[in-house]
Amino acid sequence: MLELRPNCECCNIDLRSDSTEALICSFECTFCASCAEKMVLRCPNCGGELLRRPRRAAEKLIKSPASTTRVFKPQGCADAGKA
Repeated sequence: MLELRPNCECCNIDLRSDSTEALICSFECTFCASCAEKMVLRCPNCGGELLRRPRRAAEKLIKSPASTTRVFKPQGCADAGKA
């Protein structure tokens, strides 16, 4: 089950579990749309493709809530997307 991490790893902006602005890679690294675009939709951690994160139905969040653990690694995003 997806963790639905609560923030962007680059800029630390909050990303609610129902956000349409959250993008993830296959390892669930999580970024906001703005940062993901700057990284040319590639994860700076693994190089994987960043895709829009699916949203969990509100009634399912009661039994399976989103993660509250924040992951913030701005140093990994500083040069991402630069050739």
